[in-house]
Amino acid sequence: MSFTDELADVGDPIWDAVVDHPMVEQLGEGTLDEAPFRYWVRQDYVYLVEYARVFALGAANAPDLARMGTFATLLDTTINTEMDLHREYAAEFGISEAALEATDPSPTTRAYTDFLVRIAATGTFGDLVAALLPCMWGFNETARRLDERGRPDHEQYAAWIEMYAGEEFTDLAEWCKDLMDDVAADATAAERERYRDIFETSARYEYRFWDAAWREETWSV
Repeated sequence: MSFTDELADVGDPIWDAVVDHPMVEQLGEGTLDEAPFRYWVRQDYVYLVEYARVFALGAANAPDLARMGTFATLLDTTINTEMDLHREYAAEFGISEAALEATDPSPTTRAYTDFLVRIAATGTFGDLVAALLPCMWGFNETARRLDERGRPDHEQYAAWIEMYAGEEFTDLAEWCKDLMDDVAADATAAERERYRDIFETSARYEYRFWDAAWREETWSV
């Protein structure tokens, strides 16, 4: 059994909860009110900025040139391609680039991204991979499950499912799972347990990210 097979025992109940969440369920049906999704789009832009920092730290901490190059490519793609695509997608919901840039992180976005960057900056390379994996794996798993149910008539929601269930993102998720398995193969039992704990925390934040958008979470004081 691979290490990510073991992690599936941790992740699957969380992916189940994500897909069963009313926001995700209604996204898949095409019935979701656009207000919480616009909130999600804006928060995801904030998330992407910090996500890029994690890739930069991955390149800096990679143990070999090949992995350094992969993380450098992911950093470049995120900053110079994915964020442009995100701006274009946001515009379809009437969200301007200025509005994206002016978005303040929600409590959940702040907590999740601070966790990711802290692990990437202070932990080992394996810790970084464990923290990063739930975003790729969770989005891919969620989108593929929604895709199996049939894409909605809502054009933008269908496009979200198509992107994250598609071959390119599926390959990215599989790459990250393979990387986790490679790192875990040389890890001690204590390190593998730490990876499992980090993975679970990130996966829980993935659920909370959707839930925060559903509630259009704000600071209470």
